[in-house]
Amino acid sequence: MSAIDQTLARGPLLPVASTRRRRARSVRPTVALSALFAAFVALAALAPGLVTSQGPLTVHLSEGFQAPSLHHLFGTDQSGRDVYARVVYGTRESVLIGLGATAVGLGVAALLGVVAGLGGRVADGAINRLLEVLFAFPGLLLALLFVAIFGPGPGTEIVAVGLANAPGYARMIRGQVLAVKGSGYVEASRVLGHSRARTIRRTILPNAARPLVVLATLGVGQAIVWASALSFLGLGVKPPAPEWGAMLDAGRDYLQTAWWLTVFPGLAIVAFTLASTSLGRFFQQRLEGKLER
Repeated sequence: MSAIDQTLARGPLLPVASTRRRRARSVRPTVALSALFAAFVALAALAPGLVTSQGPLTVHLSEGFQAPSLHHLFGTDQSGRDVYARVVYGTRESVLIGLGATAVGLGVAALLGVVAGLGGRVADGAINRLLEVLFAFPGLLLALLFVAIFGPGPGTEIVAVGLANAPGYARMIRGQVLAVKGSGYVEASRVLGHSRARTIRRTILPNAARPLVVLATLGVGQAIVWASALSFLGLGVKPPAPEWGAMLDAGRDYLQTAWWLTVFPGLAIVAFTLASTSLGRFFQQRLEGKLER
């Protein structure tokens, strides 16, 4: 059977527009759930008192290690503190670390990527060699090395995770700058007599910056995972501060007797990562659709 016969056997071909609409409808529930969860996370980070009436540091020794119930949705820890309240109040710390690390990573990557894409062969070669050296080390290892040198803490954690993510972002930004630099409208700007500075400022940088929104959305979830890993290793936020990674570290000694101490903070990390990834993919599809049109 030929390729044409196999195609006909599968049924009539749908128009491209119809296929795109069907694909958009298929992802709409996932994107809607991700957006709702993102809205809940934003509310918990900005006004946690509207989400729970319990305090994250309120101790009730007589209520220690209570299983999840209607009174304590996520149970209590060894000191009787409400785990749900700690997860809610830990949202602000975790999200701020993720956003800060993403901002640091994108800032450093934008500088390296733009210089590599516009600085000529020497600058491009030097930055590429630097990125190759950084790519030889796992990102988490670079973050651990930075924390080991400058000491643990939230600020160090933000910078460490941001610098660990910067090489990957820089490579993508460099490719985007080179693609925009070789496009037809940049050449048209030069033909019209625009200066190099104006072409860079008005044409190259705005068009090269479009994918940064997608990178930022995708990067926040990854940054939170890495920051939680550092806190889990005792190199981030210190207990009893409510932070998802620190809660995982505090609850790992009670996995067999109080599983809820680690399960619910872990689920919060997973849910936020999935939601940010889903929204990032959605923005990426919308951006690619606009560029195609």
